Amino acid sequence: MNASGRQTWVRAALLVGVVYCLIGRVFALPSDHVGAWRLAAWVVSGAVFAAHIAYEHFRLRNTARPTAWHASVGVAFGAFALALAANIHDLGSASGYRPRMLIALVAWPLLTAVPAFIVALAVAAMLALVPTKRLAE
Repeated sequence: MNASGRQTWVRAALLVGVVYCLIGRVFALPSDHVGAWRLAAWVVSGAVFAAHIAYEHFRLRNTARPTAWHASVGVAFGAFALALAANIHDLGSASGYRPRMLIALVAWPLLTAVPAFIVALAVAAMLALVPTKRLAE
C-alpha cells in the first residue's frame, strides 16, 4: 500500500471516530425519552458503520480483512475519544476524579473494536461475494 492509500484510510477512520464521539455526546444531552435517544444513537452509529464499510469496500476497493481492520480502528478511535471525554468529565465531578476511570481508555476501545472487526469482516466478506459492475463501463 502506498503512502497516499494509507493516509486515505487513516483519515477516514479518524473522521468516523470523531463522528462516533459526537453521536455519543450529542445523543446523551436530552434528558427526556432517554431510551428513544439511545436507540437513535445506535441507529445513527450503525448507519455510520455501514457507510464506513461501504466506503472501504467500494471506494477504496479493499478486501474483507483490511476493510474490517479499518472500520474497527474507526470504532476504537471513537470509543477512545468517548472514554477521554468521560475522564475529563470525571475530573470536574463533585465526587472527584476516580483513577479507575483510566481503565476506560483501554477497555472501551477494545470492547467495541473486537466485535466491530468481526461484524465488519462478515459484512465485507459477503459484499465480496456480490458481483459488482464498474460504473465507468
